[in-house]
Amino acid sequence: MECVVFAAGEGKRMRPLTARRPKVMLPLANRPMMEHLILAARDAGITDFVLVVGYGEREVRKHFDDGSRWGIRITYAPQRHQQGTADALRSAADRVSGNFLAMNGDMLLSSADIARLIAMPPHCMCTSTTDHPQDYGVVLVEDGMVTSLEEKSEHPRSNLINAGAYLFSPDIFDLVDRVQTSERGELELTDALGVLIGEKRLGAFPLSFWMDVGYPWDLLDANAILMASLTSDHRGTVEDGVTLTGPVVIGKGTVIKSGTYIEGPCIIGNNCRIGPHAYFRGATSVGDDCHIGHCTELKNSIVMAGTKIPHFNYIGDSVIGSGCNFGAGTKVANLRHDHADVHVCGRNTRHRKFGAVIGDDVQFGINCSINVGAMIAHNSLFAPNTYVEGCIGENSIIR
Repeated sequence: MECVVFAAGEGKRMRPLTARRPKVMLPLANRPMMEHLILAARDAGITDFVLVVGYGEREVRKHFDDGSRWGIRITYAPQRHQQGTADALRSAADRVSGNFLAMNGDMLLSSADIARLIAMPPHCMCTSTTDHPQDYGVVLVEDGMVTSLEEKSEHPRSNLINAGAYLFSPDIFDLVDRVQTSERGELELTDALGVLIGEKRLGAFPLSFWMDVGYPWDLLDANAILMASLTSDHRGTVEDGVTLTGPVVIGKGTVIKSGTYIEGPCIIGNNCRIGPHAYFRGATSVGDDCHIGHCTELKNSIVMAGTKIPHFNYIGDSVIGSGCNFGAGTKVANLRHDHADVHVCGRNTRHRKFGAVIGDDVQFGINCSINVGAMIAHNSLFAPNTYVEGCIGENSIIR
């Protein structure tokens, strides 16, 4: 059985983190999020994958290549103009030969669920529940069959939603070819699903585990979930006087200097310099070639490759892009005084603790203060002692 993974979109809701990479390549536990999904499908018994690529496809192809290092086969289906999910599926039509799995590339599923799904007869839609169904396609189910699918309703009739994973037979392509451009200017897979629903041919498959990774703060939740099952693996150098508690992964060529205290789960990539006297708290992942230096504290954060946080810094509950530099004494706030949910650019994160979203190649002078809920786009520069809040556009220079 083949598995088609939709990986062509930019992921605009993830801006500024997707300015230079596709959403599916954002790191979770130091792997691209789509890699976790592909490995779950592989562990369920699938060996043939079709990746529908478009935005940032070079990075996808470079990382996954032909799939041989994971013991799978990968081919690519380019979607040149990203005209919607039906168009994405149609891009893969000549690369599947029978019943197949189709999945959005920006979510997490369990291998056990995937194994149960591919044993079902097509056609099936995976469903899950959420406390904010208005953000998804809302589903009604009777006797195991989907009877209604309503996209992003302001008044949802249930908390059951379309989880973005399907089991199809090749018949779906006939329906996809008949899909017309929607009011949003897209060819939408939901129109083809509507035909199956009307003919009572779309089964509902409830997932035991599902996580959508739609916004930057969702990365932290997914990162923590994936790291909960971490096992320690030390491939670098750990100097005397370092304390490691809980599961900690240390990459090749990384040096953990004396006085550093790391509370797992924590992942540190290859060729990093950590400490002396750095402090890491749980569910923190640090990419390759980073420097986390003297008296710097990281907590529940994602730090991407090549970023330097070298002296007397604090970063909590934040997502930091690649190639950033934090001047000495620069700190990120992560809690409002009224303990209310943090909002980022007007959107409720549903997190009481959340720091900042910082794009690639952002440079801070010494002693900058970054307020809770800040979003800073790539290539921004901040003078020493700058107070940063709100939404900062790309290439900004703040003196």
